[in-house]
Amino acid sequence: MYTDDQVLETLLDQFRVTKQQVIDAREKHPGASVLDALLEDGALQPRDIHETVAHIHGLNFTDLADENIVAQIRALRDVLPGEVARRYRILPLQRTDYGLQVAIGDPMNFEAFDTVPFTLKVEVEFCYADPELVDALLADIYPRQEGLVAAGTEEEKAGAAGSEDDAAIITLVQDFLEKAQEMRASDIHLEPVSEGFRVRFRIDGELELFKMLPQTLHGAIISRLKIMTETMSIDEKRMPQDGRIQCHIRGKPLDLRVSTIPTSQGESIVMRLLDQSTLSITLPDLGFMSEDQEYFRGLIKMADGIILVTGPTGSGKTTTLYACLQEINNETRKIVTVEDPIEYVMPGVNQVHVKADIGMTFARALRSILRQAPNVIMIGEIRDLETAGIAINASLTGHLVLSTLHTNDAPSAIARMIDIGVKPFLVSSAVRAVMAQRLCRRLCKCKEPATLNEGEITALGLDPIALENATFFKPKGCERCRFTGYRGRLGIFEIFKIDDEMRQMINKMGGGEDRSEQVSTVQLRKRAREQGMRTLREDGFQKVFAGLTTFDEVLAVTMGDVD
Repeated sequence: MYTDDQVLETLLDQFRVTKQQVIDAREKHPGASVLDALLEDGALQPRDIHETVAHIHGLNFTDLADENIVAQIRALRDVLPGEVARRYRILPLQRTDYGLQVAIGDPMNFEAFDTVPFTLKVEVEFCYADPELVDALLADIYPRQEGLVAAGTEEEKAGAAGSEDDAAIITLVQDFLEKAQEMRASDIHLEPVSEGFRVRFRIDGELELFKMLPQTLHGAIISRLKIMTETMSIDEKRMPQDGRIQCHIRGKPLDLRVSTIPTSQGESIVMRLLDQSTLSITLPDLGFMSEDQEYFRGLIKMADGIILVTGPTGSGKTTTLYACLQEINNETRKIVTVEDPIEYVMPGVNQVHVKADIGMTFARALRSILRQAPNVIMIGEIRDLETAGIAINASLTGHLVLSTLHTNDAPSAIARMIDIGVKPFLVSSAVRAVMAQRLCRRLCKCKEPATLNEGEITALGLDPIALENATFFKPKGCERCRFTGYRGRLGIFEIFKIDDEMRQMINKMGGGEDRSEQVSTVQLRKRAREQGMRTLREDGFQKVFAGLTTFDEVLAVTMGDVD
């Protein structure tokens, strides 16, 4: 077909990219395809490559991402027979004075160039298009089910569909897996709705509609994904199921955690893309301010104690724990994790998968782990008194314990531990610090300066004098960020440090006869603020001042933040 070198040479000739950009991309991404590296750096856009491929083969390029062009294709559906469209992987674009203009994703498909005009008995003008979009639109506009009504019995229809239907579904599933990986999606949601079968991607925390498929494809796609897990039952549609898919997309490994649930309109399936690049994330990548980063780095290098990370589902807690383990993982430490499930395999770390159905609970796993003489234990989540008690004992007997809790802010984690039954004096003795966190979208490089009016400054509670020399930015939008203005996410943090004074206050929390001396979470938080603890919102605002995100993003994820 064509090589990267051919495309690169043409790109250089057309001045779409410079030699220095190529050199920089190769140095920055050793081992990667130079075209992928240039795309990642933003030096090229996908359209540049597609237009160049078209030029190499003497064809015009047509953009199938254009909704108007897609509408034209749908309107011309009956002009091009489905069997011809599918066989030669072409789509009708528009009628011409002499015949028909079509899009083709394979510029080396000489059989199509020779045969299609003869088959249609008209002159055909071929245009090159993104092959992935060609396949996706073929599956949508020319589904394999059409034309099968001519078969006799239901069994004959099924036999006539046979391998062609299977191939079409496999291609369609491959398409949205490829697109999800390309668009950096964290989740794929496939949901039967009244309008059809909806496919959505969660990108940087926001759900986006990728494709609306016919309801007739629902069962086949769900079955295909279940088959790919190798563990889920195709026949079971009444009960939730969990599984995992491990495959390769464009030569790169892709790991997905799969979950199905029955709904009133059919089975819904969600797939979490487990990006192995998470394992290369370090503390600086999380978005710490410099002083917080050094303090937290000191905490995780302690010999014992408990460090808790809190926040709702999807706030990046697991990523933070993995970054901590990356920081301290070396040949002098034995690290053991207890997870449900194991999301990423970490070299040099002993990882234990909780299996409650066979009695392998967090608590039981922890008891066994302590006999392995570890230095560091990571617990996916402290959920009950038994697990909390073992974690406390481990921390008090010379082990560093890292874990998570579901609380909205950092001081509330102390009350949560006491609520599940841990004695206050044990909490104060074992817990070294608690960090609450959220994720907000990071501004893309295309950001542009912004200003605040007096009303916005007042509403945000900011000091006008302190803002005189401040520069803020707002999202603009470009092809690199898909015109959202944001690309990637960063953390905002609230670090609750536990010193001797805090330990004395924690000891007075919970039940007791003299209620006049009891300390509440509100008092704990108030004292922490007096000692300099930044709230999630305040930490977020600092990142706004640093040009990393926007006030809107911070406000959206800190709605419950209070002083």
